Amino acid sequence: MLDDLPAGYRPATGGAAESCSPPTHLLSEEEHHFQLRCHMYQARGLIAADTSGLSDPFARVTFLSHSHTTNVVSQTLSPTWNQSLLMRRLLLGGDLQLILQEPPHIIIEVYDEDTLSKSEYLGSTVVVPEVRLTSDPYTPPTLQYSPLHCGSQPGGDLLAAFELLQIPPSGEWTLPPLHEQEGGIYHVPANIRPMLSTYRLEVLFWGLRELKKVQLLT
Repeated sequence: MLDDLPAGYRPATGGAAESCSPPTHLLSEEEHHFQLRCHMYQARGLIAADTSGLSDPFARVTFLSHSHTTNVVSQTLSPTWNQSLLMRRLLLGGDLQLILQEPPHIIIEVYDEDTLSKSEYLGSTVVVPEVRLTSDPYTPPTLQYSPLHCGSQPGGDLLAAFELLQIPPSGEWTLPPLHEQEGGIYHVPANIRPMLSTYRLEVLFWGLRELKKVQLLT
């Protein structure tokens, strides 16, 4: 009855009475543990939610039944979070090649924090993580821009990278290390962050001419 099931799955079998009925669910023949690393670097061009013309943005990342949030960056439309969010020991079923080719998608939502009321929605996007199997040599992911949308309205862009690392039998400690900062926060690794340079901007005002007298009303 079911000839095109995903690799690594089989239909649940019941009694004789159910032999001609479609299965109620599928059973996974393979299970694998992964760690998801969400490297949230920055965003730009976000929607202004406050009367100041700015926002207090934070991002919420949802994968399967897991969800984590970044810190809040106050009064900006271009926040730099520079934060890596970890989701440890995720159990995924199915064939490894299927997970490699069609991994579960990740939902990222950006909100404006409001201490006096509910956080205001600023936009969201959906991305596909880069899958790294234990049989493959590790290469760091590349930060990419993903457009955010708030309904039909453009909501700016998110600069981030997402990698789904298979956990070897020896455990998570053999994965590429992340250096924990104060408060349990991980920064985006240096081999993933963009190379930055410092510049100085000088604006010179030479003068004005042909000004006209204006009578101001008091």
